Amino acid sequence: MSTASPEASTTELTIVMPCLNEAETLETCIRKAQGFLERYGIAGEVIVGDNGSTDGSQAIAQRLGARVVNIPTRGYGAALYGATLAARGRYVIMGDSDDSYDFSNLMPFLEKLRAGYDLVMGNRFRGGIRPGAMPWKNRYIGNPVLTGIGRLLFRCPAGDFHCGLRGYSLTAFRRLDLRTTGMEFASEMVIKATLMGLRITEVPTTLSPDGRSRPPHLRPWRDGWRHLRFMLLYSPRWLFLYPGLLLMAIGLVVGAWLLPGPQRLAGIVFDIHTLLYAALAVLIGFQCVTFALLAKVFAINEGLLPEDSRLNHLFRYVTLETGLVLGTLLVLGGLVGSIVAVASWNEVDYGPLDASRTLRLVIPAMLCLMLGCETILASLFLSILGLRIRRM
Repeated sequence: MSTASPEASTTELTIVMPCLNEAETLETCIRKAQGFLERYGIAGEVIVGDNGSTDGSQAIAQRLGARVVNIPTRGYGAALYGATLAARGRYVIMGDSDDSYDFSNLMPFLEKLRAGYDLVMGNRFRGGIRPGAMPWKNRYIGNPVLTGIGRLLFRCPAGDFHCGLRGYSLTAFRRLDLRTTGMEFASEMVIKATLMGLRITEVPTTLSPDGRSRPPHLRPWRDGWRHLRFMLLYSPRWLFLYPGLLLMAIGLVVGAWLLPGPQRLAGIVFDIHTLLYAALAVLIGFQCVTFALLAKVFAINEGLLPEDSRLNHLFRYVTLETGLVLGTLLVLGGLVGSIVAVASWNEVDYGPLDASRTLRLVIPAMLCLMLGCETILASLFLSILGLRIRRM
């Protein structure tokens, strides 16, 4: 049994900075953070998560008394994750080491953490963005759009989804079990905290221009797309389930409308060609719904998403056997429809057919066959995902 060191037990706050060749601004950031700790009499430390700097950043940090944690895995998330795991403090505040965030004014974050919040987000739009600190496309397009999408998909209370200055309790951080190593780390933290029901709040903070002479590591369009892609992949409901249900509903309504015969609407005649597209919409929609379910189960098994009580309740009734029975019934329905279609062909001695009449039998029959086969295969795959594997 291991016990916490006395130093760890008396440290309240750890200030974490990711670093990759930040020699120009690192000293300023460390001195501001240390000055904040001294001014308020806070038992704390500064940790630099170094990602392989070659400009002497490590020596600067060590000279100033900060702890340097070498992170061999490249990436913004990897540097923050590794540095946070080395933290001795009860609370952690993370921020970029490019002197764009004010490490001398962290008290609002610490007060919220002391009040029991698990994650405290900075809000640059409420605190102030100084001239030249944020490109116009980030300020007026990227951040508002991504924040809006995050609030819509996950009902996250944050008003600045991608602020790099934020605080969290070490206990909450360990519960989150974050997995990403790149820029998506910031999004994953907020999304998981929201899905797990952690207490989240935000405080105003300021953003200053980057203090470095070289271009920043951030690439707005590339990193914006990475954040958007990550949020969509983290929300199978919006990416697969809702579009799939909509497609199925449209396909079923249009198919039921056309199944009896051709229909005229606004002077346009809709017939078997539209019926075929309606069947295709049902098939694609079903695949989307199935994929939403598979993606959700996989993400939960891998620790990417928290347990979902609604899904657990659903699986009490939707079992492998249920899926196999439903799939078999659909296949049988498709076979019966195919037999009826062949019988109608026999009525004309296997000669030319009335396509409009025959395809109204063949299209639903083929749809049932495909849906039945997909249901059986999806049920088998879900049962594989549901296996409890003990990992040594």
